[in-house]
Amino acid sequence: MERNKNPETDNQPRRTFVKRTLTLALSGAAGISLVSSCGENGEKGEGQEVSPPEDLMQEHGLLNRVLLIYDACSLHLTKNESFPRQALLDAATVIRTFVEDYHEKQEEQYLFPRFQKANQLTDLVSVLLQQHQAGRTITDQIIQLSKSANPTATETEKLVQLISSFNTMYRPHESREDTVLFPAFRKIVSKHEYDSLGEEFEENEHKLFGDDGFEKMVDKVAGIERSLNIYELSQFTPKV
Repeated sequence: MERNKNPETDNQPRRTFVKRTLTLALSGAAGISLVSSCGENGEKGEGQEVSPPEDLMQEHGLLNRVLLIYDACSLHLTKNESFPRQALLDAATVIRTFVEDYHEKQEEQYLFPRFQKANQLTDLVSVLLQQHQAGRTITDQIIQLSKSANPTATETEKLVQLISSFNTMYRPHESREDTVLFPAFRKIVSKHEYDSLGEEFEENEHKLFGDDGFEKMVDKVAGIERSLNIYELSQFTPKV
């Protein structure tokens, strides 16, 4: 350690110096872990330590963006407006492949059984499981109906209803997980188990989606948003 080196004359970039200073200030392994887990852009990536709840909450952010896509598609359908129908099918495919077949499977395999074994939040876990199952049934129907090139009025009405049901369920669903289930998870497992699960989550993601699987999925969702002209965040700022 260079104890006598003056930070004012240090030729390293300021960001590197600040990061080093924080690492020293935060004593112990917990402090080092906190700094090393945060990339410059706050993204999941190689070499970054991401806890299981943080991993799942980032994926909830992706889910929320798909729910916004669903909202936009539903509005176009309700107004009988022309829009790229492929966007709806692509969004539903993201829900199926990434949210239901990966994210929810992680919760069902690694989190829910541990809460049940610990006899903690079992009523909540039961409802969450039921909602996962209901969501998959809805997604099956959305995928099927969104493939129709010339949907009937009845099919369009059904599609709007399905999207509304899905979004109405999943917004409180993910919020309850983020604010109740995930914070409680750390209390029912050992530190070793907690840390090893984070590594296992990353390994499972790489097996299914390759390196940088989450980032690739974010890019895919961003492409869908652009096709619907809802990508620019500034458009959601109210005029006050």
